[in-house]
Amino acid sequence: MQEYLLEFEQVYYKYSGSQQSALNGLTLRVPKHKKCALIGQNGCGKTTLFLLANGLYKPNSGNVRWRGEAFNYNRHYLSNLRQKVGLIFQDPEQQLVAATVEEDISYGLCNLGLPTSEIQLRVEQALVEFGLTSLAEKPVHHLSLGQKRRVSIADVMVLQPELLVLDEPTAYLDVKHTRNLMATLKKIHQAGTTLLMATHDLDLVYRWADWVFVMDKGRLVLEGKPQDVFMQRELLEELELGLPLIYEMLFDGLSPEESAVIQRIQKRIWERNELDNG
Repeated sequence: MQEYLLEFEQVYYKYSGSQQSALNGLTLRVPKHKKCALIGQNGCGKTTLFLLANGLYKPNSGNVRWRGEAFNYNRHYLSNLRQKVGLIFQDPEQQLVAATVEEDISYGLCNLGLPTSEIQLRVEQALVEFGLTSLAEKPVHHLSLGQKRRVSIADVMVLQPELLVLDEPTAYLDVKHTRNLMATLKKIHQAGTTLLMATHDLDLVYRWADWVFVMDKGRLVLEGKPQDVFMQRELLEELELGLPLIYEMLFDGLSPEESAVIQRIQKRIWERNELDNG
């Protein structure tokens, strides 16, 4: 039976001074151990959902639950929750707070009041795991964007969260750094962490995700496996989201022989995803 880590039930949220709600009765459940992608137009509520996911925002109405229990918004509860639900902002500059890479990774651990020996051990492990050992003493403002992304992920993963939430992590990255980032996320997922990633890259969603959420105007309008979601061509075009290239080709009047080739490629992608998730 599928377990769910994070659940939103009829959640409404409106920013102060705004005429419209950012979330309009959102009901969504994040399945445990999955690689989930969240897609939708800018302004559909993705970032608001993420800020509610670890208690940075509190809904105007409705419930947010962690492992079946409603959020409690006192300081002690939120401190524990943010160790379990790690949030990676689109702009890594929003998360880099210390002078050097090593100090930045240790920041969250120091706030937890852990013993110095445990902090040192966890930081050393994170530096190795995320390929940052050679950058440990480098000032964070001297890093490239790709390196800053890796540090921001290490900052969160050093707290050992069960769910990692990423807001457009591949935005503005070149091909090399995108591949490096996705390899890092693969390792994180294989180690047991559930992933929820917002992105506009539908080709990436198709190759990477095993569950897809589609949002529009603060509501969940579609969810399912990528191969099922992307068959909903009319709805996705109505939402002006488009399709992955492989589906555009499939729908674009191919000959039977060409369609057979595309379908074989699709099958290989599905099989690879099943293998990765097994």
